[in-house]
Amino acid sequence: MESVELITPDVIASGMTYEEYREMINSLLEEGKTTGENQSEQLVEYAKLNNQRMNRIDKKTALIEQAANVLKNIRRPQTWIVLTEGWCGDAAQNVPVIAKMAAASDKITLKLLLRDEHLDIMDAYLTNGGRSIPKLIALDDEANEELFTWGPRPAPVQEIMVDFKNNPDGRERKEVYQHIHKWYADDKSETMQKEIADLIKDSEK
Repeated sequence: MESVELITPDVIASGMTYEEYREMINSLLEEGKTTGENQSEQLVEYAKLNNQRMNRIDKKTALIEQAANVLKNIRRPQTWIVLTEGWCGDAAQNVPVIAKMAAASDKITLKLLLRDEHLDIMDAYLTNGGRSIPKLIALDDEANEELFTWGPRPAPVQEIMVDFKNNPDGRERKEVYQHIHKWYADDKSETMQKEIADLIKDSEK
């Protein structure tokens, strides 16, 4: 599969651990910056808010029993590649949870890549034609085959975004994002954990 061939051993080796990713974001914020070439004041403010979200999720989010059990029983060694950026609100909500899930299995190696530095890979994993992140790509280490992909959002959130794009009805993007982040807060990552756990189970059959 051509998309998998883009994720070479060198690309994987260049990926960051979750801890390295968080350290990079913190260092950039200390300089008043975020990831990527666009350093607008608005994006930097988003990155600050997202960093607070990630801190909260790191401290408060626990794995649900279904996900923990599936992760405990993974048989095949795999690498999880995640395309992300520090200014992305969905990445802030979902990447910390992906990191917790990966850390729960000694079969999973997690590597984070900045989307805008890997647009060739991003363009092989578009969502409805868009470069939406985060995008999780799980690869079988031995066969170098794609096991599954997930992202950029849990299905209910994706439905909210698609509905907004198709039927704005005078709503502003800021209003929709507030609704989405409230959904994330209420859901406490349970939906995405279930979605990824189901994908793992299917890949293990």
